Amino acid sequence: MTNILYLAEGGNLPKESGNNPLIPPMYDIVWSAIALIIILLIFWKFVLPKFQEVLTEREERINGGIQRAEAAQAEAKSALEKYNAQLAEARAEAAEIREQARERGKAIEAEFKAKATEEQQRIIESGEKQLQAQREQVVAELRREMGQNSITLAERLLGGELSDATKRSGTIDSFLADLDTVAPAGK
Repeated sequence: MTNILYLAEGGNLPKESGNNPLIPPMYDIVWSAIALIIILLIFWKFVLPKFQEVLTEREERINGGIQRAEAAQAEAKSALEKYNAQLAEARAEAAEIREQARERGKAIEAEFKAKATEEQQRIIESGEKQLQAQREQVVAELRREMGQNSITLAERLLGGELSDATKRSGTIDSFLADLDTVAPAGK
């Protein structure tokens, strides 16, 4: 009822007087704006720099980690290249050593062959000299025996003993000379 009286007098109801429930009153907007500005200033002054510092530190750690990783990768790559170069050098050196060993082996083999050939020639020459000496000894023995046999045979044929040494030696020498001329024709 009071609302009806109030309307009769020409007044407006409180809900009709412009109080929009979606738009707060002006004093609420002002105080809310002041509180928001204070919170923003505190946030801007204290929280945002710490947040920025943490982000910067994290970014630096990430960048540092990336740089360290790149440096480690570059170092590993250079170490790998160095290792490969050393490996190639070692292989080349091993090949050179093998080649030197082959050449040395061939030289030693040639040296031993030459020594063996020399030893063979020396043994052959020594054998030939021994054979020649034995042959001369056998020939001398045969001459002596043949001379003795020829004297014995001549004594039997002649019926007497040849007593004279000059006759004996002349007869033996002529018989041996005849044997030397006859032997090569028989060969």
